[in-house]
Amino acid sequence: MMRMTVLASGSKGNSAVVSSSGTRILVDAGLSCRELMRRMALVGENPETLDAILITHEHADHVAGLPVLARRFGIPVYFTEATHRAWVRQMTPQKRTTYAQWLEQRKAEMALRDEELVRSCAVDPSDVPDEHFFVPSVESMSEGSSEADKASEEHNAVKLAAAAAEDLCDETDAPVVKKSVKDNPSYLPAVEYFRAGSHLAIGDIDILPFTIPHDAADPCGFVFESEGVRLGFATDLGYVPQNVKIALKNCDVLLLESNHDLEMLRDGPYPWSVKQRVLSRVGHLSNTATAEFLTRDYDGGAAYVVLAHLSESNNLPEMARLAAEQAIGNRLSLLGNKILLAQQAEPMQPLCL
Repeated sequence: MMRMTVLASGSKGNSAVVSSSGTRILVDAGLSCRELMRRMALVGENPETLDAILITHEHADHVAGLPVLARRFGIPVYFTEATHRAWVRQMTPQKRTTYAQWLEQRKAEMALRDEELVRSCAVDPSDVPDEHFFVPSVESMSEGSSEADKASEEHNAVKLAAAAAEDLCDETDAPVVKKSVKDNPSYLPAVEYFRAGSHLAIGDIDILPFTIPHDAADPCGFVFESEGVRLGFATDLGYVPQNVKIALKNCDVLLLESNHDLEMLRDGPYPWSVKQRVLSRVGHLSNTATAEFLTRDYDGGAAYVVLAHLSESNNLPEMARLAAEQAIGNRLSLLGNKILLAQQAEPMQPLCL
């Protein structure tokens, strides 16, 4: 038997538990450690029995409680390598310097290095080459990091810092953990890497990670399979590309984003820059886009279709449900294609297959 329990879904935090008879995996940890523990207790899950934490991407609403929970219970964390690097950057305090300050620091480092080279090799100072000193231009220093990228990283870092400050979940008293956390806030007891498109096995659960289009370092969706049951997860994507359509075939449970109503988003309170991001091809699926997928590309085989990551500002649960029901049409039945809504404020009842 496989079991899926959505603990939270939305812009304020995302997390779910996927389990088989022998393995339990937490998918994302976007709430504080204390809140994750509380919600797991409500649905009969024990964090001490978790075998792994699997991360879709590094945005704060998917990783806010990650470090504290993983350290408290010694849980290994699975990332793509790029997602792990992006998360570590967010967790590491940033010291900003101007180009002039960087240049002076670099010159001082090189001068010290030359002095040490002269002393150690006993060579004439005039023979020391200076080709090793490379000064990048201002343009090359900022290449690949737009203002939007920087703003997004800063926003995530602020949210993660706030989550850590508010997280009252006690960590282990082991001195090595305390020292490691003090020296490195991104310390985790164990990190494992996976790659999108390559199968991953955790215990008796087989996992297919697949790339999704979202404004993160290396975002992924997942299909979990065990004991003949397939669970598909696809949230935080701006559109549904062909690889996602293929991955989500033959699922018994399909958790799919239905983030916003187009008119509510356009008329809503968000700044125009945020609206553009949400509407972009690396943003979030609208009710309309989700309905189009369910009409044209969904194979109709799931027992449950779970609509997830609904916006509290730009959507209504009734609107998301109605759009999905109309899209599925006459395939709705008591035994299949039952539409459920994942909520932000409370966990769903577990789905067991």
